[in-house]
Amino acid sequence: MKCRLLLAAAAFSFRIAAYAQNEDSAPRHEVGLTLGRLFSADRTSQAGKLTLESGTALQANYGLKLVEGRLAALYGEVHFLANPQRLVNAADRTATRDVATIFLTPGVRVKFRPHSAVSPYLAAGGGYAAYEQSLNRLDGQSNPAPRTTQRGVFDFGGGVDFTLWKWIGFRAEVRDFYAGSPGYNLPGVGGGQHNVVAGGGFVLRCH
Repeated sequence: MKCRLLLAAAAFSFRIAAYAQNEDSAPRHEVGLTLGRLFSADRTSQAGKLTLESGTALQANYGLKLVEGRLAALYGEVHFLANPQRLVNAADRTATRDVATIFLTPGVRVKFRPHSAVSPYLAAGGGYAAYEQSLNRLDGQSNPAPRTTQRGVFDFGGGVDFTLWKWIGFRAEVRDFYAGSPGYNLPGVGGGQHNVVAGGGFVLRCH
C-alpha cells in the first residue's frame, strides 16, 4: 500500500513539474495587431511633382519561433498591411485621385534578448503588393488607369517588444515597404517607391 502511494505521489509530482516547466518555457507563437501611419511619398513625373499622401495602416503579424538562444531568437513571420485610402496630390489633374493598398510579406525576424521585458528586433521579408486605383481622376473625369495593380514588395525594419504580462505585450515598430508603383495615370512614374509606416499595438503569445 505504501509503495502504491509513493508511486502515485511520484507520478503526481512528475506531472506538476512537467506542467511548470511547460508554463515557464517561452511561447513559440506570436500574433501582433498594430495600428500605424503610412508616411507620404513624393514622386516625380513628366508633368511635375506628385505626392501620395499619408494614410492609416491596419497591420497583423504572425510569428513562429524557429530557433532560440539566450541572446537572440529567430522567427519566421507573415506580415499583413491594409490601407483603405491614400489621396494623390499632383499639379496634373489627370492623375489618379486616390489609392488603396495591401501588402503581404512572409519573412524572418531576429529578436534580441527574447527573455527580457524589453526585446528589440529586426525584420525583413518580401511578397505581394496590391493597389486599387480610384475610378476617377483628380479633375473628376473617369480614370483610364487599371482598377487594380499587382506588384512585388520588399519590407525591412525593426521595433521593440515590451512584455506587459506573460502572454501579452506591447509592440512599437517602423517598417519600409519598397514596392512597385500604383497606377498613377501619369507618364514617367515607374519603378519602386518607399512606403514607410510607423505603428504600435498589442502582441499575444502562446505555446
